[in-house]
Amino acid sequence: MSPVPPEGPLLELRSVRAGYVPGHDIIRGIDLEVRRGEIVCVIGPNGAGKSTVFKAVYGLVPVRAGHVVCDGADITGIAPQDALSTAGIAIVPQLRSTFAQMTVQENLELGMYQCRDKSRVRGRIDFVCDLFPKLAARSRQAAGTLSGGEQRMIEIGRSLMWAPRLVLMDEPSAGLSPIVTAEVFDAIRRLNRDISLTVLMIEQNARQGLETSHRGYVVEQGLVTYQGRSEALLSDPSVRRAFLGVREDSG
Repeated sequence: MSPVPPEGPLLELRSVRAGYVPGHDIIRGIDLEVRRGEIVCVIGPNGAGKSTVFKAVYGLVPVRAGHVVCDGADITGIAPQDALSTAGIAIVPQLRSTFAQMTVQENLELGMYQCRDKSRVRGRIDFVCDLFPKLAARSRQAAGTLSGGEQRMIEIGRSLMWAPRLVLMDEPSAGLSPIVTAEVFDAIRRLNRDISLTVLMIEQNARQGLETSHRGYVVEQGLVTYQGRSEALLSDPSVRRAFLGVREDSG
């Protein structure tokens, strides 16, 4: 990866506590930041609270304490429908979200469904298709006929239509073969390099997530237990044993 961008944080979670059931917090005082032009990866075991971090940012779960700050503005408790238009935060969900019977172009247009300026929408579609030539070649094709990796490209491309400041990616490798997973992570790195895309991702494939990112956080039982430069986490013996499936020699 390229060096960590020097700019200040675009997104901050300050001692955030959030959960679904009153009196039961899933995340219990999370501190996290994402700098402009940076890829940050959150890893951890199932049920640790990783997805709740995203939902707290996007206003999909009540934040009971702490603050979510985007570019200096407190967006704690923002309505999900305002996250993109007001805060400039887009999301690529874990579950497949393409509309199979609609064309690639129609799926991309949904990323700007609120915009009535057709020339602006067309310009953004051209921008996305320049980033993903495979989508340009299949723009009139039904999305459901594309491969899993190409459909993930549609989802990422759709998230870019409104020119967001930050993209949340929930398990970008979910349901993809190893070869296609590599293509998706290559695309994320390329977008970060070419357009300085800022990304906060959750990834169950801890090794590839950390190899793709500048920095990482390990979340366990609703708390950050490790954080730092991704290469440092990749070489940390405790992280390697717990999340990378590496058994260290005992000597």
